[in-house]
Amino acid sequence: MNEVCIVTPDRDYLKNIVRETYTAVADDPATEFHFHVGLEYAVRLLGYDRAELESLPEIATSRFAGLGNPLAIGPIHPGETVVDLGSGAGMDLLLAARRVGRLGRVIGVDPTPAMRSTAWQAACEAGLAEQVWMLEGEVESIPLTDGVADVVISNGVLNLGVDKGRVFREIARVLKPGGRAYLADAIIDRPFGPATLSDPALWAS
Repeated sequence: MNEVCIVTPDRDYLKNIVRETYTAVADDPATEFHFHVGLEYAVRLLGYDRAELESLPEIATSRFAGLGNPLAIGPIHPGETVVDLGSGAGMDLLLAARRVGRLGRVIGVDPTPAMRSTAWQAACEAGLAEQVWMLEGEVESIPLTDGVADVVISNGVLNLGVDKGRVFREIARVLKPGGRAYLADAIIDRPFGPATLSDPALWAS
């Protein structure tokens, strides 16, 4: 009987692949990727409101690479604190910042310097810099104290974490009692094959 050897890329290598992939998106969103990017994709396939997105800086919407619409899951109220895990170029971040208003804040957490820089530029262009904080961090180790968030949002980022249990424990840790998590991501209904599990590019997509 032949045995199949599945080689799972190590954690540090995967982190580097993720940074490289999304740095490329930040640098040139017009490049062809093996995943969808941009405003038209968000509107046509994910149900975002076109007028709302067109009112945001193009630097954020053109680099959007999420998998769903977490802001459609539930409300975000004025004055709340929202944590956006894997905030990327900041499209969901800015939409959330508009919802929390002047008395709220939205904390973007992302491991990729180019994406954090892009999101901050977008927040400044949108006049939302007072509500937005940007932090370097990952979904498996959120750089925040316990119980700071009324809402945690994430869009196509949880699948990038190797230890899914740790990811959800971190989300629970940073939420206030009674806090909400609005998570949009990929879900599979069958096991991946050996080739997929051994492919670092697919792990990071």
